[in-house]
Order: sequence, then structure tokens, then C-alpha cells
Amino acid sequence: MSTSFAVASKVKDYSQLMKFNLTFMVVFSCVVGYLLVPGVEFSLVKILLLFAGGLLVSGSANTINQIWERNTDKLMARTAPRPLPSGRMSEGEAIGVAVITGLAGIFVMAYCFNWLSAILSLFSLVMYGFVYTPWKKWNSLAVLVGAIPGALPPLIGWAAGADNLSEGGWSLFAIQFLWQFPHFWAIAWIGHKDYSRAGFKLLPANGEPNRYIALQAAMYTLLLIPAGVAPYLLKITGSMSAIVAILAGVFFLYRAINLYRKNDVPAARKLMFGSYIYLTVIQLSQLLDKA
Repeated sequence: MSTSFAVASKVKDYSQLMKFNLTFMVVFSCVVGYLLVPGVEFSLVKILLLFAGGLLVSGSANTINQIWERNTDKLMARTAPRPLPSGRMSEGEAIGVAVITGLAGIFVMAYCFNWLSAILSLFSLVMYGFVYTPWKKWNSLAVLVGAIPGALPPLIGWAAGADNLSEGGWSLFAIQFLWQFPHFWAIAWIGHKDYSRAGFKLLPANGEPNRYIALQAAMYTLLLIPAGVAPYLLKITGSMSAIVAILAGVFFLYRAINLYRKNDVPAARKLMFGSYIYLTVIQLSQLLDKA
């Protein structure tokens, strides 16, 4: 094996371990929260530092998640090729990655921004890695627990820019918190057989995909419509972002109602992709229409 190939393989393993594709979306919402703070101007250096800190903290949390789940990952086709269950990486190496990236990320947040954003980052890491991850084996309330660290990135970004936790930051947190439920239930619906085989309890009620879950997903998407308007009412964004939030919310609600009507995997997949579209559109509209 050539040196270049070995290096490329190791980089790929670290990327899978830290889930860089997922992490990018998380960090983007952190940057949005930062840029929406009144008075904060665009600075490429600050944005890159925030990206670096966010990637490191989120990557550490994802690594801890995979250390916990290294044995159950072997049971699922989607996760079996990961570095730990496949045997390409030792548990000790993964622990080293988690510690180094976590400490480095929190240091970047504290040194380059403020201690408030660093403390929130640490809280998010602990909640995701040590509370939400093991909870998935206990009961479906894990989704509620996981929605907290899942919604913290925009609040962390707000704290990094404002050094406070004012209403604006919480309004961004609320949007991403409510968004987590239809998003994650759609994923759990699609991967139900794999998750059940691994012992994860991610769907409410009796744990089986059903219309009751689709109805709950629709209720959360309905709540997202007024939540999406809140940044405008708080004078963080302009009226155009409020209009986009309403339209995107109606689109997302339609996808959830469609899942209730059809009660099948294709409709759940449409809801999952719809969740990505919703969050991307609403965050871009907020950035472009900052008050």
C-alpha cells in the first residue's frame, strides 16, 4: 500500500468518524446564528474560526456517539462500514480523536469568541455524546433529549457574536428545536427495521411507524410556521424572511400531512428531504434579509 493511499484512507476514516457531512450542516446553522446578531459584521476570519470550532466540537460529539455504538453499528447495513465496527480503527484511537477535537474546539470558542459560547459548546457535546446517545436504547424520549443539542448550534453562534442569550438567539433555537422532531421521526421511519434490530427506540407510541407519529410530526411542522416568523417580530430579520418562513412552513406541513395520508416509507423519505429543504431555505432567507 502506497503512503498516499494510506493517508487518504485514514483521512476518509476520520471524516466518517466525525461525520463531516452532517457536521457541516450543524456548523452552518451556528454561523447563521452568529451573523444574525445585530451589529455583527461579516468577517471571513471570524467565520472560519467559528467553522473550525464548530467542526471540532461537533466532530468530537459524533466520535463519542460512534464509540458508544460500535457494537450496535455492526448490526446495521448503513453503519457497519464505519471505522470502528469494521475494525479499521481501534477504540483507543477513536477516544484520542474525541478528546483532542473536543478540547481544541472548546478552546477555539473560548479564546476566539467568549466563554459563554464555549460553555454552551461543552454542554451540547456532553448532552449529545453522553446523554442522548445511550438514551436511544432506553425509550423514545431520546428524540426530545437529542433535540436540545441538535438545536443549540444557532444559539451558540448567537452567543459567540452577542455574548448573551437574548430573545433573538432563543427564537433561532426554537425553530431548530421544533424542526428536529419531524426530521428525526422521518429518518427513524425510513430506517425502522435497522434501528429495531440494533435495539434503538426512536419512534413514539408502540415504536412502530404509524399515523399517530405522522400526526405528531404534522403538529410540530405547524408550530414551525409561527416560530419561523418570530425573528421578524423581534426585528432580527425583515418581512421577506417572514413570508419565506410561512411558505416554507406550509411546504413542510404538506409533506407531513402527506405522510399521514400515505403512511409509508416513500412519504417519510419525502418528509426527510423536505426537512433539509425547509431549514436551508429559511436560514438563507434570514441571512439575506437581516434587519
